[in-house]
Amino acid sequence: MLLRSFVVTFLLQLSLAGAANAAGPFGSVNVGNWIGGAFSNDQTGAFSHCAATTPYASGVILVVSQNAAGTWSLAFASPGYRFNKGENAAIDVTFDGQEQARLFATAYQPNMLTAIMPLNVVRTFQKASLMVATAGRAVLNFDLTSTGPVIAALANCVTKVKADGLDKAGDFTKGAAKPAAAADKQGAPPAGKPGKAAKSSSGFGTGFVVSASGHIVTNNHVIDGCSELKGNLTGEPAMVLRVVSSDANNDLALLQPSSAVAFKDFARIRDRSFHSGDSVVAIGFPYHGLLTSDFTVTTGIVSSLSGMLNDTRFLQISAPVQPGNSGGPLFDNSGQIVGVVTGKLPGLRIAAATGNIPENINFAIKTGALRDFLDNSVVPYQTAEPKGELKTTDIAGNARAYTMLISCKGTEQADAKK
Repeated sequence: MLLRSFVVTFLLQLSLAGAANAAGPFGSVNVGNWIGGAFSNDQTGAFSHCAATTPYASGVILVVSQNAAGTWSLAFASPGYRFNKGENAAIDVTFDGQEQARLFATAYQPNMLTAIMPLNVVRTFQKASLMVATAGRAVLNFDLTSTGPVIAALANCVTKVKADGLDKAGDFTKGAAKPAAAADKQGAPPAGKPGKAAKSSSGFGTGFVVSASGHIVTNNHVIDGCSELKGNLTGEPAMVLRVVSSDANNDLALLQPSSAVAFKDFARIRDRSFHSGDSVVAIGFPYHGLLTSDFTVTTGIVSSLSGMLNDTRFLQISAPVQPGNSGGPLFDNSGQIVGVVTGKLPGLRIAAATGNIPENINFAIKTGALRDFLDNSVVPYQTAEPKGELKTTDIAGNARAYTMLISCKGTEQADAKK
């Protein structure tokens, strides 16, 4: 009874990503042991999110939410939790003993940890029958029942409330579509296969201008399968882009605006050797739509002059990168391009093989491969010698004129690549 009472009370204070004073539930979501509905921001009265909870004998309550922007979250709550507001924790989740993911959770309330769920995790969550969550030394098992229908009901809830308003909220379980996660993706979707029904999808990445003619470099996996590409500098209108050339083997792609566009500046490629231990700056648009609309800046060093299995086309870097950083510029401390950010080590897969979780191992394509690609594409890029060290703020300020958010619309047949 105590746990059930906590669930009911908890529904009255549910919030997503720290939005305080959420009011609700409006309407209802009732699927198996899941209960919930729609919630508003009590301060503004605007629709905030739809959420559902289910209790477990361990005393832990799972909370699944989708906000008005379509972002999914998974929260772990308990009347016995005592977190400091803003406290962070990494939670490793394993589904059916196979699919694994690391979630990064934050305590927005003393009794709850909330983590954004990437869409590939949402899809796995809704299909799985068992989830094991590990945080530090704590290991919890969750028997997942009715997760497919509850995901569909929450998606239906968000769609209906956005269309009809909170005052018409009803039973969101009725009329819910077959279980399916939202269409937006954090990365470029691969091309659909002939003969299969195509679903609309979208993704985001980063690119940077490398010539006065407006040639834009990004990763091939950012644009793979896209039927429509757009790019925009921060604070400026989007422009339609076309693919000039691509190299799937080296994960590079070259884009250009469909109509003539004048750029104030473009990136220069470092024309001197680079060494392990040298400082680097990564700039890009990670988790676009969830984080800032501006680009983000992270710093680190070159950890190694080769990538996985001694692949000399890549640099290993310690500058943190996330989905959306793909295709972004990697700078030295003089503001010259030393690489193209391409991805990070799949930590949980490595952990499954070795028993240890690697930390902060990321990769960028070296300028040698980049220059070969640009030469083969007949792009008039420029090189430059490093001339003194710049402050990170100056590097970021200069990069604003030519670092672009790349938006993709395409068909969804598989999970997005990073």
